[in-house]
Amino acid sequence: MAKPNTRQSLIDYCLRSLGAPVIEINVDDDQLEDRVDEAIQYYQEYHGDAVVRNLRKHLVTQAEIDQGYIEVPNSANILSINNVFNTSSNSSSIFSVDYQMHLNDIFDLNGVGGGIVDYELTKQYMSLIDRNINGMYEMIEWSRHKNRVNFHSNTLKNMKDKYVVFDGYEAVDPDVNTDVYNDGFLKKYTTALFKRQWGLNLIKFEGMVLPGGVTLNGRQIFDDAKEEIQQLEETMQLKHEMPPLDFVG
Repeated sequence: MAKPNTRQSLIDYCLRSLGAPVIEINVDDDQLEDRVDEAIQYYQEYHGDAVVRNLRKHLVTQAEIDQGYIEVPNSANILSINNVFNTSSNSSSIFSVDYQMHLNDIFDLNGVGGGIVDYELTKQYMSLIDRNINGMYEMIEWSRHKNRVNFHSNTLKNMKDKYVVFDGYEAVDPDVNTDVYNDGFLKKYTTALFKRQWGLNLIKFEGMVLPGGVTLNGRQIFDDAKEEIQQLEETMQLKHEMPPLDFVG
């Protein structure tokens, strides 16, 4: 059983599924490449197996402070940024409330103090105080097409040469994680896109009789492919699609 692990092996697999090399598939190489791009884009945007949550750190520069936003690194595969964490806080200091509280976590969680209920209530109370005094650090604006995170606060002013951490969702890169090319849905969807392109190319020759009495029927191939694509996309929505993410932007 063939297991595609590269872009070209996926193309070859899909062409064989359509009958190549026994049957000539009348699709140009550039058209095949375009359809693979289209299939991967659809897969990355909707399939649950194509999305991972990730944390990426970024060193803030003076230029970014002056402009008020951060250019997101490796943004091609980033689908959303839900939060940004400030690593320059003093929460790790032994004089901070957080440190002293965590120092007694084991004592509290054993039930001698107030148990896990008291611990959770205290954390919520501290979070409420922090939001009211310091504001919500998560007030950001993110758009995939802008490729930047805008800050609606003065957060960046004191962040020169310090790190921020982006918390968001990224699409799995098939060139890095090559097992993506062997995904069952991606193989079927790419094959259906090839078939639709094949039918579309043959439509202009509809009714033409070849030597031996063979008649080209590109319209039937095109219509069959459209139906297959529709069924696959419905299957995606019912079985594979992730719940809507709380995207920012």
